[in-house]
Formats: sequence, C-alpha cells, structure tokens
Amino acid sequence: MTHGRAPGAPGAHDAARRALRGLVVAATVRIHRPDAGYALDEPETFLGSGYFVAPSWVLTCAHVACGGEGDEVVVVYEPAPGRGMSAVSGHVAAALPEGAGSVPGNWPAPDLALVRLSEPVDHECVYLSERPAAYFGEGRVLYAGWTVVDGRLSMLDGTLTVQGTIGGWTTDVQMRLGDNDLPDGVSGGPVIDPERGEVIGVLKSRSDHARGGTSTGLEQLRTLPVPSGELKAEADDLYQAVVHAHDRYHRDRQRHPDARRHTWADVQSQLGARPGQTLSPDERVQLLGRLADLPPPASTRSLLDLLDSLQDFEAPPPLPAPRGWRDGLGALYEYARDDGALYLVLDYAVHAMTADRPFLAPSTPAAEEALWAGVRQAAQRLGPGRRTALVERRNDRLRARRPVPVVGPRRAGPSAGDPGRAATGQSSVLVEIVRRGWEPDRCDWSVFVVGSDGEAKRIEEVQRVPLADLATQLSAPLKEAFRQCDTPGRPAVLQVATEHSLLALDVDEWRLGPGDERLGTQRPVVLRCSDRDQLTENGEYGEVGEYGEYGEYGEDGGPGSSGGDGGRRGTGGGGGQPSAAPDGDYRLDIDEERRARWRWLHAHPVTAAVLDCDDGLRKPVPPVEELRGLSHGTVPVLCRFDGHGHGHEGDTEGLARLVRGGFGVALWRRRHGLPEAVCGEFHRGTLDQIAGPAGAHRLPEAVRDLRFRLRSGRPETFWAHGIALLYDDPHQPLPGAGDLLEAP
Repeated sequence: MTHGRAPGAPGAHDAARRALRGLVVAATVRIHRPDAGYALDEPETFLGSGYFVAPSWVLTCAHVACGGEGDEVVVVYEPAPGRGMSAVSGHVAAALPEGAGSVPGNWPAPDLALVRLSEPVDHECVYLSERPAAYFGEGRVLYAGWTVVDGRLSMLDGTLTVQGTIGGWTTDVQMRLGDNDLPDGVSGGPVIDPERGEVIGVLKSRSDHARGGTSTGLEQLRTLPVPSGELKAEADDLYQAVVHAHDRYHRDRQRHPDARRHTWADVQSQLGARPGQTLSPDERVQLLGRLADLPPPASTRSLLDLLDSLQDFEAPPPLPAPRGWRDGLGALYEYARDDGALYLVLDYAVHAMTADRPFLAPSTPAAEEALWAGVRQAAQRLGPGRRTALVERRNDRLRARRPVPVVGPRRAGPSAGDPGRAATGQSSVLVEIVRRGWEPDRCDWSVFVVGSDGEAKRIEEVQRVPLADLATQLSAPLKEAFRQCDTPGRPAVLQVATEHSLLALDVDEWRLGPGDERLGTQRPVVLRCSDRDQLTENGEYGEVGEYGEYGEYGEDGGPGSSGGDGGRRGTGGGGGQPSAAPDGDYRLDIDEERRARWRWLHAHPVTAAVLDCDDGLRKPVPPVEELRGLSHGTVPVLCRFDGHGHGHEGDTEGLARLVRGGFGVALWRRRHGLPEAVCGEFHRGTLDQIAGPAGAHRLPEAVRDLRFRLRSGRPETFWAHGIALLYDDPHQPLPGAGDLLEAP
C-alpha cells in the first residue's frame, strides 16, 4: 500500500497519524436541512455528513444532500480549531446517479452529490487520491463523520477493516468495510488511506445485519455528465472545475510561505508516502497544481489516446475511464517500472502541456511554461539521453499541435450588453465624495448626470454626511440619476470619484432599497481618484508649486509636453526610461503620460501585473519611478490591499503610487472581512480576466459580470470577492477639475 516509511523514531509516525486525523476532522462537515436557521446544534434538522473537497465545494452522499428541500441545504463547519461552528447555505449542483431521487427507497450506487456553497468561506479541504479505491483491497482505513450521541451532535472518527469490494470493475463498485459500528449520520463522511494520507472514498451506508458498511470510491465522480456542447471554459465541466480547484488549492497551500499549519503534503511526507515510487508528496502537489492550471483534456478519448502513446505504459486504464489530468497521472502509479517511473511521469507531463486544447485562457501559455520549467528541473535526475528525448518530444508535439483561439472573459449576467459600452458615448452617473479634513468621519457629496458630450449636470449635493450613512443618503438621488441615464438593456455606468484614502468604499455592495440588487451587479461601478494632482510620490499631499511656480512640469510642461503617445522612449508599449532634466530629476509630464497609457490600453492587448504580493507574501508597491517604467499595456493589480487600515500602513499609500505614476486603470480586492486564504486563485483569475487581445474598454463590464456570477453562487468566481476597478478616464475631467482649492 505504501512505498517507504516515515524516517526517525516510531513516535514520528504516530505524530503524523495524529496530524492526519486533525486535517480530516477539520474538513468534515455536517449537512442540515435549509430550515436549520440559527439552531445549528438541533439534531432534528441534521441530515448527515460530508467534507470539503475544494474551495466552496462539499462532497457527500446523494441520499444525504437530497434530503433537504429544493436541493438547498445548510453546511455547518468549523473554520479552525476552537473557533466554533459556522454555517453557510449550499445548493446540490449534481447527484449520482441522475434522476434517482424520484425512486423511493435507498439511493442506488454510486450515491454521490456535490454541494456548491453560496458564498466564499475559510475552510480546510481534504486531499483526494488520484488512484481508484479499487486498488485498495486490504488493510485498514480511517473514517470520520457526525452523529447524534446522547441527544447532541458530535464528531465521530475511527478505523475500519477493508473486506473486499462489491461490483467488481463496474461503475457501481463499492468497498466493503467492517469491524466497527457506523451509527446514523456518518454517511457522506470521508474514508482515508492512513498509509498514504489521502481520501479514497465516501461512506455510503451501514450494514443492517453486521458491523461496518460500504463506501463509494472517489473515481465514481468521473461519471458526472460530460457537457454536450463545446467547452468554452473550465467551469463548463463540473468535474474538471472541482478537481482543478482542488489541485490548485493544495499546490497553493503547500507553497504559501506564510502557512503556519501542517499541510496534507507535509503529513504525507511524515507518513513516508511516495506516490508512484518516484514523486515526493510535495512534488506531486506541485505537478498536479501545474496540470490544473492547464485547460482539461479535450475529451476522455483524447486522454486515453495520450496514455496509449506513452512508450513505458502498457496497461489497460481503470474504470471509470480517466477524465482529467490527475486521473491519468494516477493511472501511471500502479504500472510504472521502478527504473522508468520518473521518465514516464515527465513524459506524461510533456504530453499534457502540448495536448490539443478545448479552449485557451490568457493564463494558458504561462501555465505551459511553468509546467515545462518543473519538468526540466525534475529531469536533472534522469540521464542525458532521456533529458534530450523529453526536449525533442516537446518540440515535435508543439509543431503538430492544432491552434486554438484564446477565449476571453465570459459575460453571463442579465442585460450584459456591449462589453465596450463603458467607453462609448452613453450617459453615465457620477458621485463625488469629499472627506471633510477637519471631520474625517463625515463627507460632502454630489451626484451628477454626465451626458454623452461629457457635460456634467448636478442632481443634488449635501454636506456633512456621516460616512456610515452614505448609502442611505444617496439612495434617492442615485435612483433619479439612473432613471435619466439607463436605456433598455444598458444600465448606465456609475463612476465614484473620491480621494485615494476612500477608494476602499464598497459602493458596489450598496443596495438602494430593501430587496434591491447590489449596485455592482446591477451595473458597472468604477472608481476615480479625485486628489490625483495633490499627491506626492509617497502618496502624501504636497503643496502647490512643489517644483516651482508651474508645479512639477516646468515652464513648458516638461520634456513630455511635446505630445505623442506617452512622451516615453523605449519599447514594450511605453517601457524604457523617461527623459531627464539637466539636474538629473525626471520632469516628464505625468498628465501626458497618463493620457498615453490610457490610449494604449484601449487600443492594444493588455496584461495584468500583481505588484504587492510575491507567492503569498506581502511586498511593498514599487516606487513611482519604477512603476512608470512598466509597459503602457500593464494593468496593475493589488492583492493585499486593505483600505480600512487593518494590518498594514502602506495600503493606501501604495494605491496612491499607482495613481501618481500615471495609471488610470488598476484592479484590487478589498480584503477587509475576507478569510486569510492563499491568493493563487486571485492572481490567476485577474490574469485571465484582464489579459487578452481586447483593450481595457471591456473591463468595467467584465468586473460587473464577475460580481453578478459571484452573487449567483458560482464558485469559480469566488476569488473575485471584494474586487474593485479604478477606471479614471483622463479625457473626462471631473467637474471643477483645475479649480483652485481653498483652505478650510
């Protein structure tokens, strides 16, 4: 069952088993009926157990999940040891076999269901084995689940013996378990291989006449329906979406440098597991994570053909047939010869990175390069002949690969309209919010209707409003402004202009009335910076004439005032260094540079650059002059921004540097209230949403669509929770821009 043992004293292995138990218990949940309300500990609403398999996804038995009403359930879990139980609503996204719920009696095999959470929460996920449970024919397994003990809901875990299988190699194969009692409620809980430290199945039922019961292998998830149409994105195939999210989760957890808890790969290493006789647990999660960054196989048939083409693989694939990249890797483990195991795995990875794609995302080329870099590093353990063979294999397959167009961001919201309409001549609504410097908890505000000609007409203005009351105070004038601007199927853009210290305002979350949808899902909501011209390079306010009577530009507007797209020299869409004044200080006209960046972003392909996060660790936003060296096609992204001042002092200052550096388009997420999760999905998501052949004009609608799908409970968009977009057109000055400011 395992290859190798944990090094060191016997106590080290016992400690690893205890750590494994802790990981299992942390990911095991209770399933309740939707009428549970606040009575989370009431056994009357309890349906059974389940466990987190990917961010916002729970795997359980179909007979458990479908015991709710209208496929709605409540998932009760503990975010971390000692933090108490929390609850989140969920929806049954799939149940196997399909249509069995209408048949009275026990749910037939495989009796599996996937529950999709309605919102992102912080939780642990189990590690799912990529090899079929049928290979596990003897020994003992661990299990966990919830049950009622003395009238109270309690966690239960223990061991069971494996007593064979039911169903042979058919699609309804189950594992027979014995030598322990399985009380009501544990159905849906995980079954774990204790030697390899991975989950292999789901508890299905208990025996009526003896101790023990049965479990269903995870490989039965491969029988989830295959989409009939052409795949446009990972989310179109539920199976691929869940297993890819699972593998990226464990990859990101493992490489996150700020992690303080044991990961599954850590515990597997302590147990002495070595998948496929050649990969360490860390190498495995890294490889699976890189494979999960790729689009899935074009079809099951194409994956089977790929496996058949591997020279050192001569065995029939297991049933159900492999469907995803992780399934193919799992099939290799059982048949690789000792002397060729590593080469076989790396050869498989080369085939995967060069396979025909059902679609391409903007992140796909970078994912292929990252996988190739990992293959080259691991290949150093091979001889020169096999290293050369891998290089030649990659080159040959790349030459033969069928080209596929890049699929850009998808729009699924109602009345999505033209993605470029934010940059067209439609009227828009503008809100200006000015914090009163001597009363920082209060502000003045104005609401304008901005016509297609750029002329702004004020609807209303109010002074000395508490910041906490803004949504309520602005409700009526905003409704009136929207009535004046909206057209059928084309809700007007809402521009919110504030000083940089207020850019963390969650205006997109506001509701203008009871039962109204959030503003950010109704229409595009973008931010503008109203104090741009008053900021120094450090994000602080400067004085008029800081560089002389004519500001920082000099009498003639500085070296950049001569016009042209950017006044910058160099390549890469505006890279290179700005011109220098005789005294060595840069005096480039920032306003002209800002306009040049805007024009470039709306006429050329754009890309995203995360500036404040490096593999999960916060880093400072680069200084202004370094930012100005970025290409004109760059949209800056801030991952660690917390404008509420929680944790770090440099957040608003970092955002001010972007503004000061001439960027009119930037993206960030408000982390206030977000779980302290790893950020790999945010980095990947922003790359796919921003990068592409289309210009920046589509971003307001793309962000609005993300918010819509997020609120619709689409887990593949949960990374976008708290997302905000700076979209500050330099060709549309704010009302009163250029007026001299009076001191209070």
